Order: sequence, then C-alpha cells, then structure tokens
Amino acid sequence: MLKRTSYLLLLIVFFITSACQQSDSKSSSGDSSGLDSAAAIPAGNEEASSRAASKDRKPADAATILARKEVPILCYHQIRDWKSSDSQTARDYITPVNTFKAHMKMLADSGYHSVLPDQVYNYLVYGDPLPPKPVMLTFDDTDLDQFTVAAPEMKKYGFKAVYFIMTVSIGRRGKVKYMNSDEIKQLSDAGNVIGSHTYDHKNVKKYQAEDWPIQIDKPTKRLKEITGKEIEYFAYPFGLWNKEAIPELKKRGFKAAFILSTKRDENDPLFTIRRIIASGFWSAKSLHNSMINSF
Repeated sequence: MLKRTSYLLLLIVFFITSACQQSDSKSSSGDSSGLDSAAAIPAGNEEASSRAASKDRKPADAATILARKEVPILCYHQIRDWKSSDSQTARDYITPVNTFKAHMKMLADSGYHSVLPDQVYNYLVYGDPLPPKPVMLTFDDTDLDQFTVAAPEMKKYGFKAVYFIMTVSIGRRGKVKYMNSDEIKQLSDAGNVIGSHTYDHKNVKKYQAEDWPIQIDKPTKRLKEITGKEIEYFAYPFGLWNKEAIPELKKRGFKAAFILSTKRDENDPLFTIRRIIASGFWSAKSLHNSMINSF
C-alpha cells in the first residue's frame, strides 16, 4: 500500500513539473516574439521619422537664399578645336580640347568637387552642407563632343555634370553633330543630370501662350522618356529670362532655373541661379580667377 501511494505521488509530481515546463516554454516563446516585434517597430519609426523630418523642413526665404554664398557654376558649349571659319564671338563658346583638359585638371588640382543641381538646391533652400570647394559643371545645346570628349575627361577626375538638352537637335549628325537618345541616357545612367534647354532655343522672353507646350512641355516629356527620370532643372536660352516665365516653370514642376552672369531676381533667386560662360579664350588660370571674382 505504501509503495502504491509513493508511486502515485511520483506520477503527480511528474505531471506538475511537465506542465510548468510547457508553460515556461510558451511564455518564453511569447516573450521572444514580443521582443522581435518591438525591435522592428522602432526601426520602421526611425525611417518614417527621417522621411517626415525631411518633408517637414522649412525652406529658406528669398532673402536667406540670396545671402548664401553662391556656388561657382560653369557653362560650356562646344568642346572642339577652333576652325578658321569660327568667328571671334563663336570662339567664346567653343573650348579647344586641350584648353578644356587644362580647365578640368586645374579644378582637380585645386581641390574642387563637382556638385549636381539637387545638392545646390538643398544647400540654397535648406542650408545643407556642400563638399569643400564645390563647382557645378554645365553643358548646353546637346553637342556630341560633350559626350565624346568632355564626359571621358571629367570621368578621370570623378566629376559629374549637368547637360541641358535642346531636343530639336537630338540625333542630328549634319555639319554640327549632336547627341542621340542613347548617348543622353548613358550620361544620365552614369549619374549625370539631364535638364531642359527648350525645343529649339527660342528666347523665353518672346514666348506666347502657344510656345509653352512646344518649347517646354513636349521637350520635358521626351527627356523623361529617354532618361526614365523627372526633369526638374531648366536653363534659359541665351541666359535671358523674364518674371512672367517663372510661374510657368514652377507650375510645370521645375525646382530651379539657370541664367548666365546677370543679376538674380530678388523674389525668385532659385529661378535665376547664375552661371558664367567658360570662355574658349581662357587659360586654366584665367578660369580660376574668373570663378573667384564672379562668385
């Protein structure tokens, strides 16, 4: 009888111990799931908070933007050796190959870092930092030598650039050769920025209502189709602009627009960002001096 009682007591203790272990295991498993879930939530919240903080940043007013130090922005056109038929005026816009190479070497040797429009925009609007000695390199009019000569030379120094495309010329290979769609896409895919320079270089100051779809809307659509990216930056042909053009560009989604070396607009400095023509006559030293004096 005593043995039977002892046996029953052992069975009872065994069942109680097993039940407790199962309960502890479930509790432990539940706690582990809770920790994993809790760990995932803050990570998601951090990303969401970061995105929200970026969206919630207050943009600077015009006076603050104008007060910030200007970023040197250079404007190039054709990169080729001069011909006897080139006029003195034309040679300002035609940079001989060796001169261009000297310009790029000077920038690299002097410690300049190329920047792109989004960086300049965020610096002006939000005060974001830029690399030491920033410079923005821009090219107008779609000339083929920008792809065959300028881009490989800049690549040696890790420089990126902005190409303002005049869409009427895309793919033309006549007396003057222009980039085709594939070459423009290659530049975009390599991390350069493609911007708009109208359809056929018509002076923005002369636009009538019917010009905006032809000169801006259709070219923007085509460039977006070529690159697969939004087209957010614009360069005025001849650097000429008027106040009436700015709201038209804004409502079409442009973030900023670039003029040449004239005065910026006091109310809309983002749509009158200054550039200087990198003259074909300038040595590397002359270019450097002009950058310092102009910006």
